[in-house]
Amino acid sequence: MHFLDQAKIFVRSGAGGPGAVSFRREKYIEYGGPDGGNGGKGGDIIFEAVAGLNTLIDFRYTQHFRAPRGKGGAGGNRTGAGGDDLVIKVPVGTQILSEDKEDVLADFTKVGQRIVFMRGGDGGRGNLTYKTSTNRTPRQHGPGWPGAEGYVWLRLKLLADAGLVGLPNAGKSTFINAVTNANAKVGDYPFTTTRPQLGVVRHREREFVIADIPGLIEGAAEGAGIGDRFLGHIERCQVLLHLIDATSNDPVEAYDIVMGELDAYGAGLLEKPMIIALNKVDAIDDELRDMLMHDLEEASGVTVMPLSSASGEGVEAILDRLLANITKAREVEAVAAGHDAEGGDGTWSPI
Repeated sequence: MHFLDQAKIFVRSGAGGPGAVSFRREKYIEYGGPDGGNGGKGGDIIFEAVAGLNTLIDFRYTQHFRAPRGKGGAGGNRTGAGGDDLVIKVPVGTQILSEDKEDVLADFTKVGQRIVFMRGGDGGRGNLTYKTSTNRTPRQHGPGWPGAEGYVWLRLKLLADAGLVGLPNAGKSTFINAVTNANAKVGDYPFTTTRPQLGVVRHREREFVIADIPGLIEGAAEGAGIGDRFLGHIERCQVLLHLIDATSNDPVEAYDIVMGELDAYGAGLLEKPMIIALNKVDAIDDELRDMLMHDLEEASGVTVMPLSSASGEGVEAILDRLLANITKAREVEAVAAGHDAEGGDGTWSPI
């Protein structure tokens, strides 16, 4: 399955059906009169987050979505049938953006979340509703209200608890393969990871999801390499793991480059808890390891952890730190959810 995390689609809700112009012509009813029914309501455009989807690839081949319009009214004061609602199923983590990508119109963060995004037009009035004491035989009717329409962007942000960042060949894919059920591609060349990869970690009888994204290089914010678009997939992460290759020419410079790109991207990534690990320490001697860790600690101001995904050194300690941060973040979210439940339902109001 191909991975696609952005798609532009056209959506249109159904127009209301026209009202009817009709008159009763029944035996033994002396004067008859108007009996045209109202038109039916047009179908709504509804978005729903469902399980089992992790890509927007379906929207590459189907880009136009139109709900059916309501049926026209009929004689005998019969109201036209309403148009069926059109339900568009999206992966959990999908955001709906305006056509200019400036406004987030909806954000789906849990399975089953459902919103009426565009309401269908109301049906037109039949001529019966126009009858008055002075207008006994009205012939006017309502044509039905039009539906709403427009282009929107769908943007998928994968839901993960922890995210991996670093330069290409920092060992992110090797790490996620070592600690999860993922099977990420590993190679001795840059950008072996070309799309985000998710894996489930099972550690100390707990589970959490970790995301690996393509490596960053200097100038990624301006489009260098694969760019920084995939950073959107770690915006929802509760903690970041920054891997630095101990065998690179200058690990401190590698740290500065990645931090600079995270700063340029924004979205609060630098405000997230971050664990810094010097990876591939099995490939260098102890003296060089100590020197590099000291230099990185001076540059970052935090404790740097040694790691070797190949030999397993430091993996348990890293997972402990990740789990501790994730547990703390989940507790904070649970408290916040409790406050929302006391003060209101905390639900998003659809347009």
